[in-house]
Amino acid sequence: MSGVIGTKLVAQVGFIVKDVEETKKKWAEFLGVDVPETQPIGDYEVTGTQFQGEPAPNAYCWMAFFDVGPGLQLELIQPNEEPSTWRNYLDEKGEGIHHVAFQVEDSKTAVVNMEAAGMTLVQRGVYGDGSGEYNYFDAPDLKCVVELLESYNK
Repeated sequence: MSGVIGTKLVAQVGFIVKDVEETKKKWAEFLGVDVPETQPIGDYEVTGTQFQGEPAPNAYCWMAFFDVGPGLQLELIQPNEEPSTWRNYLDEKGEGIHHVAFQVEDSKTAVVNMEAAGMTLVQRGVYGDGSGEYNYFDAPDLKCVVELLESYNK
């Protein structure tokens, strides 16, 4: 076991943006790659999004992903106006790096360990295609949000 969550490998860095369409073009140009498709978060019936422990059926975002290295991804997230960790970040801090994500093998255990380490689960949900889950934690001592990702079908 390594640290609180069992891994030290960063899987993703997520950015909150006002306009995913414009920002993804800038990143594609910067990286010298094709502009990726924009993906919706998915239907609430699948995602089951929860924000601050309550169902958040109207929390929604549009995303674009860039694979930038073995196992490392940049994620751009444009939130809608409904309350979510994404919307709160944009309203409170503006655009920028929102989270550092880690791929974990067992979300349930990792969530318990994160909470035992003093971090607060603020949002969770299932991937839009049902293939995994995410859990966002406020991690003030780490100066960012930490996201745990678990893919069910590897």
